[in-house]
This record gives sequence, structure tokens and C-alpha cells, in this order.
Amino acid sequence: MQEFSPADTKPLLIFGGPYSNLAATKAIKETSEKLEIPAGNILCTGDIVAYCASPQETTDLIREWGIAVVQGNCEESLGNGANDCGCGFDEGSTCDLLSAGWFNFAKPRVSADAKTWMATLPAQISFTWAGLKMHAIHGGLNSINQFIFASDVTEQAQQQTDSEADIIISGHCGIPFGQQLTKGTWLNAGVIGMPANDGQPDTWYMLITPESDGQITASWHALQYDVEDSINKMRQAGLNTPYAEALKTGYWPSTDILPPAEQSATGKPLNLSPLRISAGIL
Repeated sequence: MQEFSPADTKPLLIFGGPYSNLAATKAIKETSEKLEIPAGNILCTGDIVAYCASPQETTDLIREWGIAVVQGNCEESLGNGANDCGCGFDEGSTCDLLSAGWFNFAKPRVSADAKTWMATLPAQISFTWAGLKMHAIHGGLNSINQFIFASDVTEQAQQQTDSEADIIISGHCGIPFGQQLTKGTWLNAGVIGMPANDGQPDTWYMLITPESDGQITASWHALQYDVEDSINKMRQAGLNTPYAEALKTGYWPSTDILPPAEQSATGKPLNLSPLRISAGIL
């Protein structure tokens, strides 16, 4: 597993899905600098490359930054020369059909060196921080492309039970949330490269902050970036997919993958309250 030993004295900055969105990736790096969070306390839950137009440039920025990265299904696919993104979409669904467009755009534009690096990324990263055992994954504990949403309580609880971690940090689903379960806590930072189907162009990241009383707080924050720049890059590259419009509107082109609860929340602004976590409730 990749070595990740963040300092207890600084917050953790967690984000997922840069999705080839260079402007958003620059914005999250600038945010970390403003917050004075060092690279050693930053973790990406994978899918560096996907919908947008700057796959190589985004990958280069993440690598140069030196942060920890969990292998997402997109890195797994590109790193192993697969013919599709391995996203877990149902065959023939709108998401499945749209994915062929951006994956075939990205595949020849990512260097051989970057693909080799992607293939070496760890599927899971375990670490201890603020006295708590944390386990970072991309999708599910046993499946890199498993979609786990806030409404999947039973499924989450079963997966959490199978882990020795106090906190699971996940990605892949594209919508941020946090839930305390019967055993442990499940946190999803959301993604920075595409809106959360909430009707807003801003994207999301998560901070986990140590408190003076020994507890920690997970909080979710909107990321503002140069959306028009990302849209223009897609159009200039000929990547004229519905995802360019989604960057501006905040609405996904399809909700195929969403459970009923998340489908019904389409276009509703997210209201994510900070989540206080202490060793006594784990």
C-alpha cells in the first residue's frame, strides 16, 4: 500500500474525481495553499482522468503535487490498457454510452509514463490519524467500481463491518456525504471535476479537522473554479459531450446510476452539516 502518514496537527484535505478538469484541480491546490495544508495531508480518492479535456495536464499536476492517490477505476483501466473506463455503468445505459466518448478521447492523450504510474497506484490506503484507523478506497471495499450512495445504508453497514477501520473514506459516486453507522463512519468527499447533480456549478471537497477536545470534525466545502475555462477547453478539443453543459448547469446528463432517493434530489442544493466524530462512538 502507498505510504501515507499525515501530521495530526494539520487537517486532512480529501477530494475525488479531478476528471481531467485542470481548472478545478488548480483550484483545489490553491485552496490547500490558502489553508496551509501540506501535500502530506492531502488524499485523492481516484479518477484523475475522465469527462473533461485535460487528462495529461491534470495527471501531471497531481503527480507534481506529490499527494496520496487511491487508484480509481479510470486509472486501473488506463494503466492496464483496457478498452473502457470500467466505471460500473449498466451496459447500454446513457452513462455507459457517454463514457465511450470521453474515454476514447483520453486514452491516446495520456502518456505511457503516466499510464505506468496509474497502474502502480494502490487500490486501498490505510493509515492512522488523530488516533483513528482510516481506510481510503475508491468505490467499495471489494469492488473498485461499486457505487455506494448515502441511501445505501444497509450496504454501507455491511461493508464497514468487514473492515477494521474506524473510518472509511470513499469516492466514485460523485455525491458527497457522511454517515455514522452502527460500527464506524463512512465518509465520501465528493468530486472536484464535475458538479454533484445539485443544480450548482460548484464542486466539492472535504476537510477532516482535529479538535481540542480529542474529537474530529468532517466538513464539506464547495469549490469554485473557472468553469468557463473548462467548458471552452472541451469545445476547443472537440469534446462536445453533454458533460460540458453539466459543468455549467450542475445537472448530470443522466441519473442512470442513482438510487431513487438521490434521483429525487436532482437539482436540489446540498446542505451538508459538519459531522463530529469521537473514538467513544466507534
